[in-house]
Amino acid sequence: MSRIAVHGVTVRYDDMGPSDGLPVVLIHGHPFNRSLWAPQAAALVAAGHRVILPDLRGYGDSDVTPGKVFLSDFADDIAALLGHLGVERAVVGGVSMGGQIAMEFQRRYPQRVRALVLSDTSAPAETEEGKEFRNRLADRLLAEGMDGYAGEVIDKMLAAYNVAAMPDVAAHILGMMRATDPRGAAAALRGRAERPDYRDTLAAVEAPVLIVVGADDVYTSVADAEDIHRLVPHATLAVIEHAGHLPGAEQPEPFNAVLLDFLTTQVTRQATDRA
Repeated sequence: MSRIAVHGVTVRYDDMGPSDGLPVVLIHGHPFNRSLWAPQAAALVAAGHRVILPDLRGYGDSDVTPGKVFLSDFADDIAALLGHLGVERAVVGGVSMGGQIAMEFQRRYPQRVRALVLSDTSAPAETEEGKEFRNRLADRLLAEGMDGYAGEVIDKMLAAYNVAAMPDVAAHILGMMRATDPRGAAAALRGRAERPDYRDTLAAVEAPVLIVVGADDVYTSVADAEDIHRLVPHATLAVIEHAGHLPGAEQPEPFNAVLLDFLTTQVTRQATDRA
């Protein structure tokens, strides 16, 4: 684990694989940390790629910024991290909130995006009902902590049938949620409640895009993924069977196969053809 001071906080991250490999940044969702991507990191490094896994501010081993943290703050942190590492352009991917941070990164730093990977996420701005929900949840987490919330949502983060069928995966997901600082989770919820609409940003993307979704995701459905695909017709859409909101954790082998194929056929080969 390494660290960098960015915009007043210390952000921890892993930088793995060959320094000259294709750089792939994977952004975890709420309320997790960089270990969510461990199965993908192992597969990507084995394939010769460079993998950069940040803990977002407020999550994992990174410092907490209480109050409100916007998706733009997270995107700026990642841009600063890439600058520190000397990475001009990278594949930028994320799941759920991490996918929205990837979209925000595309909006703010399109010249630095070599490709986008959007897993189980949605593009529209938050609804008024959603804003109220996220702010109420932020209040609750600050008052009660993470334990009760984690127990309530585990069978939505994972497909309900996978909670019992995959006890080690469920334990890891629960452990990350329970270990998250409520102040960091609440700050991200309040900022995410005010996120912009990313549909115009996506419609203008020229870089390769991979859209992945769990077949049984109850938070961001296959229909949500199809909506993104309609915005980005040149994108690749993959539905991972027997998975919910976190297909990279629930079904790592098929998820990794889709990701590696995308990097080979849409990113690396495209760069070779242009050269």
